[in-house]
Amino acid sequence: MRACVWGSAIALAASVVCAGGFDVGVAAYSFRNVTAFEAIEKTKACGGDVIEFFLWQKLSPEHPEVILNSDLSDEHLAALRAKLQACGVKAVSAYFNNAAFQDKQKAEANVRQLFAFAQKLGLRGLTGEPPVDQLDLVEKMVKETGLQFCFHNHPKNEAKPEYKNWDPVYLAGLMANRDPRMGFSLDTGHVSRSGLDAVETVRLLGGRVLSVHLKDVKEPKRESIDVRYGQGIGNIAGVLAELKKQGFKGHAVVEYENITDHVQDDVSFCLEFIRSH
Repeated sequence: MRACVWGSAIALAASVVCAGGFDVGVAAYSFRNVTAFEAIEKTKACGGDVIEFFLWQKLSPEHPEVILNSDLSDEHLAALRAKLQACGVKAVSAYFNNAAFQDKQKAEANVRQLFAFAQKLGLRGLTGEPPVDQLDLVEKMVKETGLQFCFHNHPKNEAKPEYKNWDPVYLAGLMANRDPRMGFSLDTGHVSRSGLDAVETVRLLGGRVLSVHLKDVKEPKRESIDVRYGQGIGNIAGVLAELKKQGFKGHAVVEYENITDHVQDDVSFCLEFIRSH
């Protein structure tokens, strides 16, 4: 197993914990063109303390055939934990896709496996967009394990009017009367891409915002690219102020969807922006 390779940026980047008292780090999806082990290294090099995984990334350069997901063997899971410890990065959550729900007869076993995996890795919770008719099952797992579940949002899509997860009023209704450990992993960039105000959305969802994917985007369009904080329409400073006002205690991760040769510099800039605010 490789040791943690700390980039030169780490010499300049102190541990990043926001003055508001919440954890700050990086979504591994920002570094999806490399393995999870390398994403951990890059997260630390950028100055991040926590990482949010996604469950279809290759595990490591040494094991490129192994995928980081709930099927991970105990041996590979131990290697992943060791890599996190070596780099001084904490895994807080993981985004899963909806494959677990495709066969309704196997859904409970699949979701139970996801939550067991999250417990073994020491995650705070899981993030995803399960079918609405499966939320009772998800809540059952939340109550059994004590882990969080964060419902995610993507942008409004005129070609898919049936997709409603972009709408904060609709989202708020989904969590009405649910376990308090169920809430939202709010993607502020997708909020802006949907033509909505990110600060007002955070305010509307209130204490149900359990984690945040912080993004700034250029325009209120679904295809709008990510930009560095403060250079778009996302009002990241306002979002941070509202989270602090609410006493937010979850985690905020920088996520870039643009694959570029300067994404690591962009992520470092955004983490420094959070530190300065």
